[in-house]
Amino acid sequence: MGMSYIVLAGVIMLFSWLVSSRLKSKFEHYSKLHLQNGMSGAEIAEKMLADNGIRDVRVISVAGQLTDHYNPLDKTVNLSEAVYNQRNAAAAAVAAHECGHAVQHAVGYQWLTMRSKLVPVVNVASTYMQWILLAGILMIKTFPQLLLIGIVIFAATTLFSIITLPVEYDASHRALAWLENKNMLTQQEQAGAKDSLKWAARTYVVAALGSIATLLYYISIYMGGNRRD
Repeated sequence: MGMSYIVLAGVIMLFSWLVSSRLKSKFEHYSKLHLQNGMSGAEIAEKMLADNGIRDVRVISVAGQLTDHYNPLDKTVNLSEAVYNQRNAAAAAVAAHECGHAVQHAVGYQWLTMRSKLVPVVNVASTYMQWILLAGILMIKTFPQLLLIGIVIFAATTLFSIITLPVEYDASHRALAWLENKNMLTQQEQAGAKDSLKWAARTYVVAALGSIATLLYYISIYMGGNRRD
């Protein structure tokens, strides 16, 4: 399976690069589509939260690009500086999407709850996983159980990436539905927001596929090592 995995990994890396490049170009394009309502990303976010009856979540600006996220621990919608300040279709899409996560949290959306519970596990796994897997491969003949431990840890991160898919798609659905129902955007702006979020979601699909392929690769090494024994 070694060569097959290399080919598969190469294909996934290629798709990942294509999707990331396409996403970047889409956001650059829709960043030039200025909103007729004149609202900034921060204002869009604050209105969406208010319209959903959410009063205990703050909208704040954070440094960097593509650093936008919702933090359920301190209940903050964190928007990158560009999204927070700019008044275009891309900023509106991202701001509303992150508020979609806040809405999920407020209504107890089960997939978000499951993902949140996995965060501590994934944080610990990311620290030690690669070392355990490497040592497990090197010691496959003498201590195959170590690789099995690494596989179980990696499986947790793969599960996290899979659970992330419905969370992200649902947040985008909530965002786009609110933008449309409240007539926040023109038809052209709404189409731009939808296209932006579509490509953003595809990055998570590629990541999940890559994680599944890698997990299967490690499992094949473990099974192959046992057969040789």
